[in-house]
Amino acid sequence: MKTIIYMVRHAESPFNEGTERTRGLTLKGREGAAKVTEILKEEGIHTIISSPYARAVLTLEGVATALGLEIQLMEDLRERHFSDGVVADEDFASAEQQMFDDPDYALPGGESNRVCQHRAVTVLKQIVEEHFGKKVAIGTHGHVMTLIMNEFDPSYGLHFMNQTTKPDIYQLQFDGLTLEKVRRLWQE
Repeated sequence: MKTIIYMVRHAESPFNEGTERTRGLTLKGREGAAKVTEILKEEGIHTIISSPYARAVLTLEGVATALGLEIQLMEDLRERHFSDGVVADEDFASAEQQMFDDPDYALPGGESNRVCQHRAVTVLKQIVEEHFGKKVAIGTHGHVMTLIMNEFDPSYGLHFMNQTTKPDIYQLQFDGLTLEKVRRLWQE
């Protein structure tokens, strides 16, 4: 029996420094979330689990309403903590590349890829084991989604992440804890 995980990268959200947990969705993001609902409402999803960040929850809210399910929040699905300080836009791409080149590299006060991946993959494995043979939608973030997928297939890296959209949906099929197949469901 296969377990199906729908990794849902949150819809577009306005960036405001200091509102990482609470920022909502833009108008385009709300439109994207409505499309996520249309795509997922007929998939036979049993459970919805999300990062506690508002943008991830709001992206799956319509699916939860359509299916009559509650969204369970899991702290360890949150976005990675990049730094204790502000990272200038022109410096971010270089730092991000270094994070993927060296999984132990972290900006001051931030999480390394290895630390973020460990916490997120631990939760994913727990979800797969607890919901064996079921279909689960997970609301998450670009880095976290990429690092989870990278654990099972190293071809999912920075290049993959930079090609994803907000929102985005990837269907992961597991046999036990072995990732067998990945299919992108989101279409622009």
